[in-house]
Amino acid sequence: MNIDEARLCLQLHSVPGLDDTLLTSILLHSGSPAGLVESGPGRWRQLGMPETVAQVLAGSLRSGNWLYDVESQLAGLAAAGADIVPVTDARYPPLLRTITDPPPLLYVRGEVDVLAQPQLAMVGSRKASPAGLRSARSLAGDAVASGLHITSGLARGIDGEAHRGTLAAGGKSIGVVATGIDRVYPALHRGLALELEQAGCLVSEFPPGMPPLRQNFPRRNRIISGLSLGVIVVEAALPSGSLITARTAADQGREVFALPWSIQHSGGAGCLYLIRDGAKLVQTIQDVLEELGSMYRLQRELQPETPGRPTAEQALSAHQERLLQLVGYESVSVDELSRLSALPVAGVLAALSFLEMQCLIARVEGGYIRT
Repeated sequence: MNIDEARLCLQLHSVPGLDDTLLTSILLHSGSPAGLVESGPGRWRQLGMPETVAQVLAGSLRSGNWLYDVESQLAGLAAAGADIVPVTDARYPPLLRTITDPPPLLYVRGEVDVLAQPQLAMVGSRKASPAGLRSARSLAGDAVASGLHITSGLARGIDGEAHRGTLAAGGKSIGVVATGIDRVYPALHRGLALELEQAGCLVSEFPPGMPPLRQNFPRRNRIISGLSLGVIVVEAALPSGSLITARTAADQGREVFALPWSIQHSGGAGCLYLIRDGAKLVQTIQDVLEELGSMYRLQRELQPETPGRPTAEQALSAHQERLLQLVGYESVSVDELSRLSALPVAGVLAALSFLEMQCLIARVEGGYIRT
C-alpha cells in the first residue's frame, strides 16, 4: 500500500462516531477506502452513516483536520515496517472476513500472505505449569509438521511457548496483538516479536500508538479465533481469558479443542470445563487433524494462487462454483448452504467471502443472495 492509501485508511479510522462495524460495512459496499470517499455524503447516509458523522468526515476531508495526528501514525507505521490491509483487499484473510464483526483494517508486520493460509490457534494461561509449556511447544511443532501455522496472542505463558515451538520447528507463526502494531506488549517479548516478523507476522486491528488497554484484549481474542480453523486451549484455569477465546471460536463456527488435565490440577480446570461442554479432547495433533479434516483441505484449496485483487475473470474452484449455484435471489442461510453442499460451515464461509469479493453474491439479513 502506498503512502497516500495508508494515510486515507488512518484518516477514516480516526473519524469520531465512525465505529469499526459501520466502517467495515461501508468499505465492503464501496469496494475500497478510495471508493468510500468518492461515493460522497449522500451514499454514506444511505449505508447507515449518521448525519453528524457524515458531516464530520466531509469536513475533515475538506479541511485536512483529523482527530488524531495521522502524520505521526504514518511515521509509526513506517518505523515498524508495517502495512495496512483493508477488509476490501484481496490479501485480507477470507476466514476472518466471515466473522460477525471483522476489523475494517488490519495493521501487519511481516508476511501478509500467511494470514490467509491454514492455521491453528493455541492459547492458554499466562501462568502455565512446566507441563503446560512443554505441551504447547510439542503440539506447535507437530502442527508445523502437519502443514499448519500457529496463531496466538504473544502473551506470557502458553502463547509465547506456542510461538517459540512453532519457530523451533521451522514453521510460521502469527502473533495477534492488542496494541498498536508499532508497540510490543509485554516488553519481554520484543525479541520474540522480531522473530515472528521474520517467520510469520504480527497483526493488530488497532492504529499505531495504541497502548495496551484492558478492554482491547477480548477484542483481540476474536481475531485469534477468526483467523484459525480451530482453537486449542492448552491449559486454563476458571475463570480464564482463554475460555473467552474458546466461546468466541464456537460462535464463529470454529472447532474447539482442549487438553485433558487431572482434576487435581486447578490450572487445567478450564480445559475440563470445555471438554464437558463439547470441546474435542486432544492428546496428539492427530486428534486435531481428524476433527478439522475437510475444513483444512478446503482452506488450502481456497487460497489464492495469484497475487493481487481477484477479478471476475478468475476461475472459481469446484466448491465455490457449487455454492454459487445454490445461492438464488431469495436469502439462503450459511447453515442451509452447508447442508445442501455437504461442506463444513467454515469452508462455506470462506467460499462465500470469495464470491462476495467477486460481487457475485451479497450478504443480506438472514444469509446471502445472488447479485
